[in-house]
Amino acid sequence: MSDSSTIEVRLPDGSSRSLPEGATALDLAKSIGSRLAKAAVAAVVNGDERDLGSPLSNGATVSILTNDSDEGRHVLRHSTAHVLAQAVVSLFPGAKFTIGPAIEDGFYYDFDLPGGRTFSDDDLQRIEEEMRRIVTADQPFVRHEVSVADALKMFSDQPYKCEIIERVTSGSADGSDAGEVGSGNSVSVYRNSDSFVDLCRGPHVPSTSRLGHFALMKVAGAYWRGNEKGPMLQRVYGTAWESKAALEEHLHRLAEAEKRDHRRLAVEMDLLSFPSELGGGLAVWHPKGAIVRKLMEDYSRQRHADGGYQFVYTPHLANEKLFATSGHLDFYKDGMYPPMEMDNGTYYPKPMNCPMHCLIFKERQRSYRELPLRLFELGTVYRYERAGTLHGLLRIRGFTQDDSHIYCTEEQLTDEITSLLDFVMSVLRKFGFEEFEFNLSTRDPDKSVGSTEIWEKATEALRTAMDRHGVAYKVKEGDAAFYGPKIDIDVRDAIGRKWQLSTIQCDFNLPERFQLEYIGTDNARHRPIMLHRALFGSVERFFGVLLEHYGGSFPAWLAPIQARVLPVTTAHEDHAAQVAARLRARGFRTDLVAADEQLGKRIRNAKVERIPYVLVVGDEDVAADTVGVNPRGGDVRRGVTVDSFIAELEAAVEGT
Repeated sequence: MSDSSTIEVRLPDGSSRSLPEGATALDLAKSIGSRLAKAAVAAVVNGDERDLGSPLSNGATVSILTNDSDEGRHVLRHSTAHVLAQAVVSLFPGAKFTIGPAIEDGFYYDFDLPGGRTFSDDDLQRIEEEMRRIVTADQPFVRHEVSVADALKMFSDQPYKCEIIERVTSGSADGSDAGEVGSGNSVSVYRNSDSFVDLCRGPHVPSTSRLGHFALMKVAGAYWRGNEKGPMLQRVYGTAWESKAALEEHLHRLAEAEKRDHRRLAVEMDLLSFPSELGGGLAVWHPKGAIVRKLMEDYSRQRHADGGYQFVYTPHLANEKLFATSGHLDFYKDGMYPPMEMDNGTYYPKPMNCPMHCLIFKERQRSYRELPLRLFELGTVYRYERAGTLHGLLRIRGFTQDDSHIYCTEEQLTDEITSLLDFVMSVLRKFGFEEFEFNLSTRDPDKSVGSTEIWEKATEALRTAMDRHGVAYKVKEGDAAFYGPKIDIDVRDAIGRKWQLSTIQCDFNLPERFQLEYIGTDNARHRPIMLHRALFGSVERFFGVLLEHYGGSFPAWLAPIQARVLPVTTAHEDHAAQVAARLRARGFRTDLVAADEQLGKRIRNAKVERIPYVLVVGDEDVAADTVGVNPRGGDVRRGVTVDSFIAELEAAVEGT
């Protein structure tokens, strides 16, 4: 119990703590410990994020956000974005500032500079220096609620801010507006100096001195509200972290990521290209890249065959009636290519394979004995991505999905999802991924179809499957697709980056739209549940992720060339050819580069191509039937018999 001069708050572990009336979240952090208070950047009070200076009420549930948590870093980055805007406005009189959110690993802010000016590298250095001056000044972030009229007056020289305020006032605000200023008849602003104030819902760190471990990264163009017909703005990107060590680690990771960029590696290794004659977002695969892709697809086909899947093929385009039935014309038309008017109707390139798989299920009467029915296709689809969003193989317009659709009964749902998780993780491990993160997306009642009962059953089936595997998972409330809940599976690559790859989705919508039925044990007609499962996601994107994960150094079983034989001189070419032939006869992908150039140059070329093994043949090797083995990343060995090398390569291939 608390008396009138004290309050009691609850902590995340269920314990409670008494504080003086009027105590703030920062006071709570200090009462717990000085280390927590030093690391604290904001608080969550009854589920809402608040500034540390917010007074607490009796009975509130409070957790402290620290600067090394994801949520705490978000606050750090958002606060640093405000400092960026303050610096730009100070250095560039007449600059208009728009929005500046925190994003993964950093932040950005969009500006409209007078006279159509653009930022230079020197400008970025000046801005960063001004930001550090603001940080050193230890300016407090102070929140104020002001009326809409006062806010419009306050930002009378900032038209983009006024537009946001007016949209909130008119009720036409979108999610980004609400995140900037709140909603209702008043808006919230943060002032951190006499000369600078910004619209924001917060929270922010207590003062600018809590910032400082940041770097400005680059400038890019960005349309206001993403509208290509709107004003072109200057977007300044930055990154911010809780410590100098964390910042340096991130910058090192970025440098490593640049070296691993799949677009650069694809050119270096002669894997694929994006000819301008094709148009944006469309790739052609060169022989070496095609070898890796074929190996990926062959492995996928074999695993699906072993897993009880039935292979299907569907066309690349379909009549608009199909996509009207599936709902894609209602929900996904902006992502589809324009229609083609033919003499017998209107056709679209397909953005998804699932409607056609539903037609296969519907083609004849189905029995419960056939379920679960697992259909699999390496199906190429086409989606119109805006030119500014294209990014090599990671964001592309024509791509092939390893698409599975499983039709099952409600009773089979949990076991089928459990089996799918086993399947997904075992395949991802084969390709070298060991760290997984799981996310469960649940229903948004206002944006979904289907009964509450089936949603609950499907969501519980997903939970149970993950619980059976003992995996930790995050719940994304209300983030499910309109047709059912889903599991997204992310992986961590070799340098710690997270990639969302596989997904398992429960769908009640398409079976209903296509009137899919099966005859149950009671001889009555029942509606199946449909599971969508993409494992690679797309072959192209998965290839790009793999290329960056391995930095081009594919494991031996995936490498387009597993061994290259190099004769020291032309006198050794006959024996080198015999060695290469013996390796090919054992099924290894082997080539030979004649002695037309210096040996050192040929070895360097092989290293650029990341070939796992380079075999050198000289005088002693011809006499003894041996080779010099130069393994990727290993020590050179001389006088290795060909038979022992073959055994070594077999072990390397089978061990992955």
